[in-house]
Amino acid sequence: MVRAARWSAALFAGFLLITHQVIINGPLIEIDKWIHDLERPEFRGVSGFIIRRLDDLGLRGVTATALLIAAFYIARRFKTWRPLNLAILSLISLNLVVGLFKFGLGRTKPKVGIDLLHFGGMSYPSGHASNALLTWGVLAYLIYRYAHVDRYRGRLASAGVATISLTVCIVSLVRDTHWFSDLLGGLFIGASLLVLVIAVDRYYPSNSQLS
Repeated sequence: MVRAARWSAALFAGFLLITHQVIINGPLIEIDKWIHDLERPEFRGVSGFIIRRLDDLGLRGVTATALLIAAFYIARRFKTWRPLNLAILSLISLNLVVGLFKFGLGRTKPKVGIDLLHFGGMSYPSGHASNALLTWGVLAYLIYRYAHVDRYRGRLASAGVATISLTVCIVSLVRDTHWFSDLLGGLFIGASLLVLVIAVDRYYPSNSQLS
């Protein structure tokens, strides 16, 4: 628990460092501007549809719905409310933290054409990046803990979560819907909360969990 808490704190410190860069307009913001100024291909028709569906892998409605349905099924299967409680805990904590910083900073999105704080924007941190990492991460963890999956498959699931999160970030950059620092901050806060949720579950184990 102590080691997990340290990892969570370190990741949260990374998130605060990125937030500091956004507030003071630090060197990281130059990377934001450089990526924003790159030429982007136009995706239309089938390619546009695919790109939007990939982006939906980080959409709150999609990720939360998938997690809650899976958690409810696992809860019924193993006759314990723990999976559903963990799912709800992760969603509430993520929305509270991300929402607090979004409203507090009010950063504009890159499509506005100018990077401003306290201007009514909702860009930082990226909800898509944090949703993708935390929600799919919690789902993979619940399957690993309750389905008695071996370590090899557990690592495959971890790689899948990382792939989905990276895909969501790349698509956001290609579509110019988020600054690079938005996505980086979203990944850090999502990872911090994911480690914390897993630590809570491990520290207060359920009798229905399989080791």
